[in-house]
Amino acid sequence: QAPLVESGGGLVHSGGSHRLSCLASTILFDVYAMDWYRQGPSKQRELIAKITPEGYTSYHVSVKGRFTVSRDNAKDTLYLQMNSLKPEDTGVYYCHAEGTRDGSGTLYPEAWGRGTQVTVSS
Repeated sequence: QAPLVESGGGLVHSGGSHRLSCLASTILFDVYAMDWYRQGPSKQRELIAKITPEGYTSYHVSVKGRFTVSRDNAKDTLYLQMNSLKPEDTGVYYCHAEGTRDGSGTLYPEAWGRGTQVTVSS
């Protein structure tokens, strides 16, 4: 079973809103900082949003003020709320768990989802 599974991709009109979800299984979701990456057509994968285990967030300048990352640790789920979508937001969106170690040295390896396609029409 894949450790991270994204859902919610689809076709959206420019200016519209959409929400992506990422369900974590087989990993200890609470300990991970979680990221959303995006890979546009013929572009490199880029980090667009991050949320720490404590809930602190940071964003790429291209999505700041339009996208909101959140997490529900009780549901082992990461979210990305996307508003005011633009055609340049088109791409495959990936969920990523950042590898980490806890205070006792236990390793929690990184994990990736397989991605979900978001297409924004003009």
